[in-house]
Amino acid sequence: MTVHLAVYDTVADWEYGHAVAHLPGGVRTVGLTSSTVTTKGGLRIEPDMTLDGLRPVDSRLLILPGADTWISGALADFAYTAREFLHAGVPVAAICGAVYGLADEGLLNERAHTSAAREFLQAANGYQGSALYREADAVTDRDLITAGPTEPVAFAREIFTRLGTYEPDAVDAFYRLHQHSDPEAYAVFAAARA
Repeated sequence: MTVHLAVYDTVADWEYGHAVAHLPGGVRTVGLTSSTVTTKGGLRIEPDMTLDGLRPVDSRLLILPGADTWISGALADFAYTAREFLHAGVPVAAICGAVYGLADEGLLNERAHTSAAREFLQAANGYQGSALYREADAVTDRDLITAGPTEPVAFAREIFTRLGTYEPDAVDAFYRLHQHSDPEAYAVFAAARA
């Protein structure tokens, strides 16, 4: 089963790269429409499919990266889809502005979570989960993974752990290698990928 990556104009290229580069089985991109989107870094991506065709039953995980347009509400359809995924027991991973979108949708009111800052989320209309905010690089609570914009490696670590992509020692090696440049971790992670 496929992992789905949401793509939209100004999507933050750096937030999902560590995860999608190491997910076996492929990743399909999902856009609001079939129109080409331009990432924050200027890359052009033609979505593999549109959001109206995405069903939780066909997915292992929905990844929602940040973008400049989350705060405006322009991506609310993705937050609503995240609600459907969580209701169906299919994990959702959100980072940066996407966490704001989930806060606005009220999806953080009963789950532990993190983001760029608690104050960032408090501006979201549907957010009442301040007591569940955690000062952490990334947080997983049941089927929801959240991370702040400076934590793409921790975000990937949580995705790998939740999906069972690698054994725990390999996930730890991935994190040590990419977050701390630990040369001893390379052999462990390379062996896991072989």
